[in-house]
Amino acid sequence: MVYSEVYNIMSAPDDYLGKTMKMDGTFETDENEIYYFCLIKDATACCQQGIEFILQDGTYPNDYPSLGSDITVVGTFERYYEGDQPYYHLMNAHLC
Repeated sequence: MVYSEVYNIMSAPDDYLGKTMKMDGTFETDENEIYYFCLIKDATACCQQGIEFILQDGTYPNDYPSLGSDITVVGTFERYYEGDQPYYHLMNAHLC
């Protein structure tokens, strides 16, 4: 998945709900290690966009790659809420 498509997904996320996605990027997590992301860089590597994912079978850190690792992740794009705020992630994801 290229950066421009990730930008499109995040600009109109409801158009992608329920779709299976496969993306290559770099594994990162937030500072509290609660959210896990596949970061995709643009062609010049100056910009990046991340999509959160949750592995179908796994707990952090045992079943997740090391930070900064190149990954390929596949999952179903879904919406969830924290309070009234919608967020989007890949559910039931697995690493290839």
